Amino acid sequence: MQKFYIENRKKVLSDIKEEKAILVLFAGRAKLKTCDQFFPFEPNRNFYYMTGLDNKELIYLAIKNGEENEEYLFIERHDEIKAKWEGATIEEDKAKEISGIDNIKNLDEFDDFLGNKIFRTNTEHIYLDLENRYLDNNTDAFKYTDVIHKNYPYIQIKNIFNTIGYFRLFKTNEEIENIKKAIDITKKGIENIWKNSKPNIKEYELEACFDYEIKRNGSKDKAFNTILASGKNATVLHYGENNDTINDNELVLIDLGATYKYYNADISRTFPINGKFTERQKQLYNIVLNGQKLVIDAIKPGLPFKRLNEMLLEYYEVELKKINLIKDKEEISKYYYHGISHYLGLDTHDVSRDLGTDKELKEGMVITVEPGLYIAEECIGIRIEDDILVTKTGSENLSKDIIKTVEEIEEFFKNR
Repeated sequence: MQKFYIENRKKVLSDIKEEKAILVLFAGRAKLKTCDQFFPFEPNRNFYYMTGLDNKELIYLAIKNGEENEEYLFIERHDEIKAKWEGATIEEDKAKEISGIDNIKNLDEFDDFLGNKIFRTNTEHIYLDLENRYLDNNTDAFKYTDVIHKNYPYIQIKNIFNTIGYFRLFKTNEEIENIKKAIDITKKGIENIWKNSKPNIKEYELEACFDYEIKRNGSKDKAFNTILASGKNATVLHYGENNDTINDNELVLIDLGATYKYYNADISRTFPINGKFTERQKQLYNIVLNGQKLVIDAIKPGLPFKRLNEMLLEYYEVELKKINLIKDKEEISKYYYHGISHYLGLDTHDVSRDLGTDKELKEGMVITVEPGLYIAEECIGIRIEDDILVTKTGSENLSKDIIKTVEEIEEFFKNR
């Protein structure tokens, strides 16, 4: 994978047009949970995409001076006492091996080193990763803007976030294999849920079946907090309590995913807790399933992203009128109130700001397709979600091996 990270850096740096510019990326640090406890650390995804390193408090620095690029990695200085309590920091040789960056320095040298390089290269622009969706001013990058403004007021700060995000949209073969592995682990977790499903079980008991199985199969963490919603709970899109008793004859909606090397799966399935769909459940389920198939079959390069949801709405207008659930298309939003797709990769809702929902799909993108129906008055919520790769001529369903037809699900329960 070293070559992958080297190529990523080349692409991003080549997109910086100024001849005298510096790029600084921070790995981040563990966030305080309570008292002396911290949340598990995960690296800033753009830092990881550029370096392959998932250690905390690292800094990547690149200097663009004309056609020449210099690259440096700043790592923690070895501390014997800290190593006994928290473990040793990454070694210089290991950092070089993973990232392909040969110039390794200590973190405590960073400020002086940067100041010297700014002076010697007459730097005019500094690029930082200023993720702007949630405007988290507590990130290292946002905090460092204050340092730059104070010490180098003549330098213009620019945001590299959208540039890296654009390149992340197009997955290499290595990235696709990581997503496939995450999906395969997710499949095992889903099947473990089904093997243990029965009426009157608690939602959190089935959630624990998923957690156990994905950990056992090498997933470091979940892609996001698992949604495991039964009955009316499934009509709440981001239901997260997972603490109700699942009653006989209820449908259970699961929206979940494992990770592998920080690449995510995002899968939704809906199933009857007792293994047998009622006629009404089957009717509604097949409407959702056929809508998903219609959209997946249409995916190809050149298709506008927004067209995916439009197709589903056109289909729902016809099908929901047939079963007398709606009288006109304006009523669809009562039963379907989210978009059908998002990008997938190092983030579950992967970065996509440069593309926008009005632009076209392109080869190498990975997206979800997740139609749903949510009928609160009937205590029925249904969502079916798969992860789709846009190929040169069409698409590939990366999660096709996770069963989803009524017949397949009922057969699984019968033979488990």
